[in-house]
Amino acid sequence: MTHDHDLVLRPTAAQTAAALNPPSGRNGGDLVVETLTGLGATTVFGLPGQHALGMFDALRRSTLRYVGLRVENNAGFAADAYGRITGEAAPLLLSTGPGALMSLAALQEAAAASAPVLAIGSQIPVAGLGGGRHGYLHELRDQQASFRDVVKSVHTVRTQSQIPSAIAAAWESALTAPHGPVWVEIPQDVLLAETTLPVVTAMDATPEEVVPRPELTAVAAHLLENAERPAIIAGGGVVRSDASGKLLALAERLDVPVVTTFGGKGAFPWEHPLSLQSWLEDRHTTDFLEDADVLLVVGSGLGELSSNYHTFAPRGRVIQIEADAGKLESNHPALGIHADARLALQALLETVGERTDPAAPERVAAVLGKVRERIAAQDLGLEQRVVAAVREALPDRAPSFWDMTILAYWAWSAFDARHPNTMHSAQGAGGLGYGFPAALGAAAADPSQPVLAVSGDGGAMYSIAELATAKQYGLDVTWLIVDDGGYGILREYMTGAFGEATATELTRPDFVALAESFGVPATLTTPETLATDLAKALATPGPSVVVLPALLRMFEPTHL
Repeated sequence: MTHDHDLVLRPTAAQTAAALNPPSGRNGGDLVVETLTGLGATTVFGLPGQHALGMFDALRRSTLRYVGLRVENNAGFAADAYGRITGEAAPLLLSTGPGALMSLAALQEAAAASAPVLAIGSQIPVAGLGGGRHGYLHELRDQQASFRDVVKSVHTVRTQSQIPSAIAAAWESALTAPHGPVWVEIPQDVLLAETTLPVVTAMDATPEEVVPRPELTAVAAHLLENAERPAIIAGGGVVRSDASGKLLALAERLDVPVVTTFGGKGAFPWEHPLSLQSWLEDRHTTDFLEDADVLLVVGSGLGELSSNYHTFAPRGRVIQIEADAGKLESNHPALGIHADARLALQALLETVGERTDPAAPERVAAVLGKVRERIAAQDLGLEQRVVAAVREALPDRAPSFWDMTILAYWAWSAFDARHPNTMHSAQGAGGLGYGFPAALGAAAADPSQPVLAVSGDGGAMYSIAELATAKQYGLDVTWLIVDDGGYGILREYMTGAFGEATATELTRPDFVALAESFGVPATLTTPETLATDLAKALATPGPSVVVLPALLRMFEPTHL
């Protein structure tokens, strides 16, 4: 009897001939790039280092495109954005010790935002592994330990034959919902040694699907179709799983109002009659959600920002769909459904009946009206004009990447993303320096659209070196730098808490002159000319910088 797997596993005559006669001049690094190519990778990010040179030498013998950044952390941010835009695992090649450790903040953001990054780092030679101190350059006693609390999974290699399987297992882990970063490390001598192993061909690393349990789907459907005042919170999981169409269909079938979290921007049409938009830092929105008798939370853990700083206290029944089992019911008791958002929403669509509520759009409009009145009473016209100018200048499908800056805090609540997977920020882990290098990764992923990066002057200094990267690769990124002379958010926090700010004021360069010294055109703009200047920069191919000197303020918090 012939089994299907016999047909899959039996090599063809051509495969056998190729395997018996591998080309000469290959090393362990070739096995790395061959495996990545076999998995479907086309672009890798990174920065070379002494122990990793075997991988980087192999790149020139491969078809992979290499995008090299100037700082490992920025290379990690670029890979994060590439993964978000494409939904593919983004390879990140790093060296041992300092080079590897420099990537940790970026990998923390990728983990928080469920971005699939495949980090492959070198290690000291095999003889030095095991926890001793052998005096090797870059040596750490236990390099994996630095990554284990940050990434989804850790994969170690000690021989060349282990390379393909380790990378394939890491690839599968990165792309199994929830997506996330993974770590593979390979000793220097394994990468450098000549190999006689056959060329790695196509690898099978199909991610596992996280499917909902049908009995839980049945209960959720019953609760929703019989609810009096249901509501939906749509998080980043809806965007990551490409489930926005299913979310729209479910909301319309049940006449349920939808609010999107800051990570879920674009998951639901902003101007839809059922859209509560993203005003999560607003007590009117929080009150509305608390009053729901059935609250469906899709692809969100209801963390600090999504729960109005943990002041949100739902009074009704909560249904939580979440691919990350660790986030299920971590903040609120719920009917927890461990599943990919797309698969769970599809199951609900196939199960739930119709529900009509003609008054739902009126209740949504009433909440948004109260939000507008509250903002209008705070003399924040400048901030609203700047947000509107950015929206006017940015093409509808062009992605934007926002650093942790006051304008980004505004954008989380007030910016219409218009399409899913177009607005991204560092609000997962909250580190500085994300916006510009992430935008470079997005431009490498999809050169058909211009990309916008938004930073403050403080955050901009974290990644200013990447102007050289943007110029070297001709990446179509426009960088808006809002210059308020310091760490604006921290200035507001400290002034509010202590009456004055400390360590927040910064000496900074002439950003226009600095950008131009890299050969990158730059413009000094004003709030009045921002829309025009930004639109012109976005319409011009290649990198550009727009500098806006402005002191923006946050709207008053409403979680108190």
